[in-house]
Amino acid sequence: MDTTPRIYVDSADVTAVSELLATRLVFGVTTNPTILERGGQRLANLPSLYARWVDEGANEVFFQAWGTTAESMLHNAQTLAALGERVVVKVPATRDGFITTRALVARDVPVLITAVYSVAQALAGVAYGARYLAPYFGRLGDNGRDALGLITQMQKVCEGSATNVLAASLRSPDDIVALRLAGVRHFTAAPDVIFAALHDDISEQSAADFEAAVERISP
Repeated sequence: MDTTPRIYVDSADVTAVSELLATRLVFGVTTNPTILERGGQRLANLPSLYARWVDEGANEVFFQAWGTTAESMLHNAQTLAALGERVVVKVPATRDGFITTRALVARDVPVLITAVYSVAQALAGVAYGARYLAPYFGRLGDNGRDALGLITQMQKVCEGSATNVLAASLRSPDDIVALRLAGVRHFTAAPDVIFAALHDDISEQSAADFEAAVERISP
């Protein structure tokens, strides 16, 4: 089994997303209604966003279903799934969301259950066959919970199943490292967090030193 970590970009900023996809620094794109609103997007833009990001190399594109009942959520989820085979439908970790998950899995639609805050919810997601669970690392901490401990337990609940923890609300590269050491291998983060993971001041100075040496030894 492939255990290579996967990093997704959590954004609807098309410029930043395009840069990350073009350089193959991310595996795919995750969004939710809040992120779409922040990026100036509308629901009507989802088909064009999907087409653009797939063309730019996204292996998976996550859009979140909406609706105040399981029936309406399922209807909207199927509309999202029809955009293309690389769509993963997100549903919230609510009773209606779990009902929708079960129905989508029966239709072979890949599902991510988002805003997972308890190990019991994670266990239910595994039982219902979700492809991914998205606990919010930063928000767990904001609410006084042991984010690393809880997500570590969620990861254990997923062991031996086809369900993966896809950690979200990651605010620094250190968050990603801590979760990877706990066994998590799927991560989604804002563009600035991803770029920060590629940077170290000493590395930058070393690169500058190398370039200076090249100048000195060039004809």
